[in-house]
Amino acid sequence: MAEEKNYLSFTGLTDFYYGTTKTDDTGINEPQAERIKFLQNINISTPQEIVKAYGDNGVAEMAMSTDATQLTTQFHKLPIEDRTIIYGWETADGMHGLSDNPNPPYVSCMFTRTMENGSTEHIGFTKGKFRMADVEGETKGESVTFGSDSTEGEFMARDVDGFDKKMTFIIVADEPGETTNRDALYEKIFGVAHPNQTP
Repeated sequence: MAEEKNYLSFTGLTDFYYGTTKTDDTGINEPQAERIKFLQNINISTPQEIVKAYGDNGVAEMAMSTDATQLTTQFHKLPIEDRTIIYGWETADGMHGLSDNPNPPYVSCMFTRTMENGSTEHIGFTKGKFRMADVEGETKGESVTFGSDSTEGEFMARDVDGFDKKMTFIIVADEPGETTNRDALYEKIFGVAHPNQTP
């Protein structure tokens, strides 16, 4: 009998990790990926177009044309240390600045979508670059309104062990209380063991 499908809706987001990728795509440059806490929203968009070839007054063939996958993330706060890394800012004397010719590094990233019963789905992006989103702010009024920070990235495909074709992102799921698939995906994306992996 086929395995029962999970039809539970996603109700939360957590565990956003990123790391700058090595030039040979074998992992990340750091000993461990960096976590950014308090992820609020994500949006994944992959522009696709069906391209048609015509002949004999009809469609002879169709093919799928796919552009880079866009990932927009919103955080309660995006710390300046993380912005400096993912945007390729220059740092001098404790100050951080955007030059006229920034060169943000390639990064890999991963996050988790959660369900109320404890099930999880993990999405890992293999290689891309982040760009700054618009910066907005407003004065404090009679009541407190919390701001948020967003960032936008575009991701391309790269070779990932176990797949015949290059992958842009990979999705896995875990049952409540399990992390086996999360840990395996984390290692595929970052080239190191998950920091919370149980031996």
